[in-house]
Amino acid sequence: MPTDNDPILVTCGLPYANGPAHIGHLRTYVPADIFVRALRRMGRDVLFICGSDAHGTPIVVNAESKGMSPRELVEFYHKHFEDVFRSINVRFDYFGCTDDPSNHHRTQEIVRALMERGHVYPREIELAYCPRCERFLPDRYVEGICPYCGVPARGDECDQGCGRHLEPGEIKDAVCKICGSRAEYRKQTHYFFRLSAFRDFLLDYLQRLGGTVSARNYALEWVRQELKDWCITRNMSWGVKFPGSEDLVVYVWVDAPIGYISFTEEWCRSHGVPWERYWRGKSRIIHFIGGDIIYHHCIFWPAMLEGAGYTLPSDVVASGMLKIDDKKFSKSRGYVVWVKDDYLDQGLEPDYLRYYLASYTSHTKEVNFSWKILQEKVNTELVGAFGNFLNRAVTFAVKNFDGRVPDGDLDPEVMKRIEASVEEVSTSLMEYEFKRASDAVLSLADYANTYFQSHEPWKLIRSDRRAAGSVLRNCLQMAKAMIILMEPFMPSKMAVAWSQLGMDSLDDIQFRDAVKPIPEGQALGTPKILFSRIEDSTVKRLEEIFRERIRRAEGAEERKEEKPLIPFDHFKALDLRAGTVLEAERIKGSDKLLRLIVDIGERRQIVAGIAKMYSPEELVGRQVVVVANLEPVKIFGVESRGMLLAADINGNAVLLKPDREVPAGSGIR
Repeated sequence: MPTDNDPILVTCGLPYANGPAHIGHLRTYVPADIFVRALRRMGRDVLFICGSDAHGTPIVVNAESKGMSPRELVEFYHKHFEDVFRSINVRFDYFGCTDDPSNHHRTQEIVRALMERGHVYPREIELAYCPRCERFLPDRYVEGICPYCGVPARGDECDQGCGRHLEPGEIKDAVCKICGSRAEYRKQTHYFFRLSAFRDFLLDYLQRLGGTVSARNYALEWVRQELKDWCITRNMSWGVKFPGSEDLVVYVWVDAPIGYISFTEEWCRSHGVPWERYWRGKSRIIHFIGGDIIYHHCIFWPAMLEGAGYTLPSDVVASGMLKIDDKKFSKSRGYVVWVKDDYLDQGLEPDYLRYYLASYTSHTKEVNFSWKILQEKVNTELVGAFGNFLNRAVTFAVKNFDGRVPDGDLDPEVMKRIEASVEEVSTSLMEYEFKRASDAVLSLADYANTYFQSHEPWKLIRSDRRAAGSVLRNCLQMAKAMIILMEPFMPSKMAVAWSQLGMDSLDDIQFRDAVKPIPEGQALGTPKILFSRIEDSTVKRLEEIFRERIRRAEGAEERKEEKPLIPFDHFKALDLRAGTVLEAERIKGSDKLLRLIVDIGERRQIVAGIAKMYSPEELVGRQVVVVANLEPVKIFGVESRGMLLAADINGNAVLLKPDREVPAGSGIR
């Protein structure tokens, strides 16, 4: 077992590079960052790594819908998450990407090791195959019926029923999500990890696993049931190639956690440190994850590490889920708060959000986010308690003691209270109780406010200057302790507060320094209001943005539901034809419109609002689907005689096309 002197590696579940960051993401990353900062304040040797999860079918599907390559999509969202983390003061030592060469190499090395040790073997299985698309269907390209509970399910998970992980070929009544056709089952050889052989190991390992009880108990429940061998290959071109195969890639849940190792390697290489120090030695490895990926981190991942001969995680810390305004989090229904658009770009203080997420409730419980609760916590706890005391103490000392820490004795009761707070914060954070830790700091702030108020230094200064000085020195000592202990939660604000005490830098300060006497005569900084109130007008504006998103989502649902049934004759009246784009150019003065000449058996001029999704150059020679018998209209002064068909993906047009080359003008039925 690792000791207090051994290195610590802290990781976060990898953000999927397929969409922007929302507040639910931060439920994992902010507490992990607080924990790492606290470890450093305790003098521990800790490395903090993360990176983008770059592979899997959803990224391929999304990239295709946007007319991008998977790598281009991943690079876009990789930078987005880097920027968001930097803005919210989540500071990783290394932030990599699972599509980097180092992760391809490390994944293949581990798979080879598992094969050599007999833990991976080939098996012929029946997989969903779409005759129309002429391809085997990866898990997210297929949907059907869960074989365990009988409800509709995705190809890889029963997401609407029992929640069980589904292996390739398990789903019943498979339908191709690309074309909607009924799939058939055909045989193909895939590779399996012999997970069933690790049952006894997992039962023993999970009993000793640290972190949150919720993660351990959830995993134990699954292991006590039947463990099935795990298919670790997929039919895709995007991903890490399975060793010795040109057609198969490893399943994303193989190469994604291996990113923890390859990212560590990259950091170690640049710092001249052997990576084996963390992954082949006595280290403490702590994973912070969302509650929805416990199965993968507590069952698949440790079994793979054990099979390949790597150090096992010592702790898995799983967060509770997130609600928005007391409603279940749902992007499709509008119950989502985007970190960049809805928070950072609105000019809100990043540290307020960090404090909210850590202090609202226990880490394993469900967090409810609302703008009104944020306002209440900021105005009451930060402005009214913490900030109020700090400003009163520093302002009084600057005004009455020439801007310096007054001479005077430190009260043993005050020092005892500070020592107790340091102990409570340290213990709570090591037990992943972030709310308990933040509550301990706020409790010290309440004690400090009462101390200041009850000793009435504004009266004492007129009758006993030395006694007033002692009161103020004790107050500044408590302010120092509060700042040090709150720094992991609100690093930017505490750096400002630290400067008001006349200190240079918090970088090398540790929790134990909270009880070191603040020097008499030390020059203080300029007192300033540390926290600003969130006004009702701000909350009203933010809530209106949120409500408008919900209205748009509800409107989209209504539009989908309100379309009436039509007779088949109405459909037959449409003249749908396959066409080939011959010419394409932008329409001057418009950033949305393109003028196209399309061969549909005859040349047609068509105006299409797709300029933001497609360049003219990439359209020439492309096949499209055209409604040929619409009445001609003028758009931006240009006549349009037809309309292209496209899917609407979050307001973006994705052009439909035949799945193989057909003669221009071919009818569509």
